[in-house]
Amino acid sequence: AALRGGLRFQASAALREGRVAPTELCQRCLALIKSTRFLNAYITVAEQTALKQAEESEKRYRRGQPLGVLDGIPIAVKDNFNTAGIETTCASNMLKGYISPYNATVVQKLLDQGAVLLGKTNLDEFAMGSGSTDGVFGPVRNPWSYSRQYKEKSIPKSCSEDEESDWVITGGSSGGSAAAVSSFTCFAALGSDTGGSTRNPAAHCGVVGLKPTYGLISRHGLIPLVNSMDVPGILTRSVDDAAVVLGLLAGHDPKDSTTIQDNFKPFELPNLTDVSKLSIGIPKEYRAPGLSSEILALWSKAADLFKNAGAKVIEVSLPHTCYSIVCYHVLCTAEVASNMARFDGLEYGHRSDMNKSTESMYAATRREGFNDVVRGRILSGNYFLLKQNYENYFIKAQKVRRLIANDFAKVFKSGVDILLTPTTLSDAVPYMEFIKEDNRTRSAQDDILTQAANMAGLPAINVPTALSERGLPVGLQFIGRSFQEKQLLTVAKWFEKQVKFPMIQLEEVKRHDHNVFQHQKSASFS
Repeated sequence: AALRGGLRFQASAALREGRVAPTELCQRCLALIKSTRFLNAYITVAEQTALKQAEESEKRYRRGQPLGVLDGIPIAVKDNFNTAGIETTCASNMLKGYISPYNATVVQKLLDQGAVLLGKTNLDEFAMGSGSTDGVFGPVRNPWSYSRQYKEKSIPKSCSEDEESDWVITGGSSGGSAAAVSSFTCFAALGSDTGGSTRNPAAHCGVVGLKPTYGLISRHGLIPLVNSMDVPGILTRSVDDAAVVLGLLAGHDPKDSTTIQDNFKPFELPNLTDVSKLSIGIPKEYRAPGLSSEILALWSKAADLFKNAGAKVIEVSLPHTCYSIVCYHVLCTAEVASNMARFDGLEYGHRSDMNKSTESMYAATRREGFNDVVRGRILSGNYFLLKQNYENYFIKAQKVRRLIANDFAKVFKSGVDILLTPTTLSDAVPYMEFIKEDNRTRSAQDDILTQAANMAGLPAINVPTALSERGLPVGLQFIGRSFQEKQLLTVAKWFEKQVKFPMIQLEEVKRHDHNVFQHQKSASFS
């Protein structure tokens, strides 16, 4: 019961009351990771480290001195956060075997609270993608592919091979973290969110995905993709749990100059009973091309839910939304080109054997270390940053970004408290269908509803809302005012209680445990 329950009200309470020991909880989670290895959610599982941390936690509980609500709670971390003593790969050949000498600030904060780090989760290479399918360790499988809810709605396949290819993607790029939380192998996981990389997989995997306000949580130790948009994301099974983790991670970090200077006070979410004073905005521009009729209907139903409960629901306009995905692409690739320059084969990571010249070694290292997606974004970014293109692309995109941020500011200034939008255009698609289109096309489609919040630096959260006709999760997104996480999460918690999203019913999965990834590396146990 503790394993399938929430972090705060079930697992932490069970640990405090002695109904379960940290080592037992850790062993159960590790056993689940092994039995669901076919999901490919983890790149590295730090089994011995986790058990040692659980033993230390157990000693603290015996003394009656737990460090906090996270003490003894198993967690996972996306493999683009630095972890001392545990390999950090970014799912790339470029960083295979790289072990950081320090912990990212967010990882250190979790460990300081007694959390048990189970391992590092899978992702698209260097977090560039929206399916968690483009990493060097292979794609992540959505746990809902093996749920009773999905199986009952699926058309029976006559051939086992067809059934094997019927699994659906997790979304990305934090798909490993979303799958880890969804399949009960951990209670919370860290993702990163640059254009929706936490909220997108959260929607597809039926979990809560929070992208905090830019600057609220330290980025120190998060291997950067787009410095001006990257935010550590939080994935949990409930809004309350997301608030708990946020309270422990938020605040100023002297190692990250972009973090807020003010002290952050953790908060407990109230049980909202009266929504009559709330004003919910429905942005008309989010009726994007490709939005499924099913999600459109669910969005409308959610708006009616607020309206019937007494909230003011109004249609609003964010006129520059239609330019946001193009603007995002220009800024994203430009910053990627700059950030990826550090991987030159000299200081850390992969180094080619090519020794004709320094230039040839650089070129060979980057050709061998990066996949086509990363190289393609570097190429695009450098094109936009060329002297003759800088004004026409990069500067213009920055100006449009300011207009997009102003759109949100005007709406919130008009009295709107929270914006309600879809998170994704549809439910999760089968892997074989997803890979028919290239990474660039897919990312443009899948980020269209989420990236504007990153460009404006606003907090946003995915709340799992219902199951689609195919028995797969669908989520809706709430966007709040800057640094108003308490209000955002309070409204999200009220909505979560109203919709009563069903728990995943995982089928017997042991038959999938062997040979599924016989040509790919699955999670390595250390």
